[in-house]
Amino acid sequence: MAIGPVEPGEDTYGHETTPPHSARPRTLRFRRTTLAAATAAITGTAAIAYYVTRPEPPPPPPPPWPSQSVSVTYEGDMSRPRAGDRTFTFAVAFAQESGPPATVRRVTQPSAALSVSTAPLTPFELKSGSPRKLIITMHIRECGEVPRNAGLPFLEVTLRNVRAMEKQSYILGPEYANDLSAALTTACPRTPLS
Repeated sequence: MAIGPVEPGEDTYGHETTPPHSARPRTLRFRRTTLAAATAAITGTAAIAYYVTRPEPPPPPPPPWPSQSVSVTYEGDMSRPRAGDRTFTFAVAFAQESGPPATVRRVTQPSAALSVSTAPLTPFELKSGSPRKLIITMHIRECGEVPRNAGLPFLEVTLRNVRAMEKQSYILGPEYANDLSAALTTACPRTPLS
């Protein structure tokens, strides 16, 4: 028997064999996937934490009260009634100075001896930049009860906007007071019995 190198057997050189899969590429792929998932989780958690703890913007200020945004101005043009005539007219201007539109719901005055009607009729809407002229007709119900020489006569105006409804007294100034006193004195002249 001879001793020598071992000879390769049949089909030893005919096939190439591939080495078994290495554990290193699989471990690297697992690490990359784990790192991507962890990064996504941290980013998601940070985004949720920011959203939950973000500072809330302050709420918008409430709209102004209707009486703070509407002005009423005596325009003059008071008609001069004749003795015994129980009506006279004058003009006022309504203006919405700021804020949401306001509605003029009603215009009255405080004396039981007088009543008013308006043209245009109430209610009507006021918008910023669009003043409205209102012709007020004053009706005398009872001459004996008419206030004379009223120092600060006013109109009562009921206003409404998105915030509230208010009844506001507007003093229209000394010119209105003088014209009103003159009209009432002419319409209801004093007699020796009054």
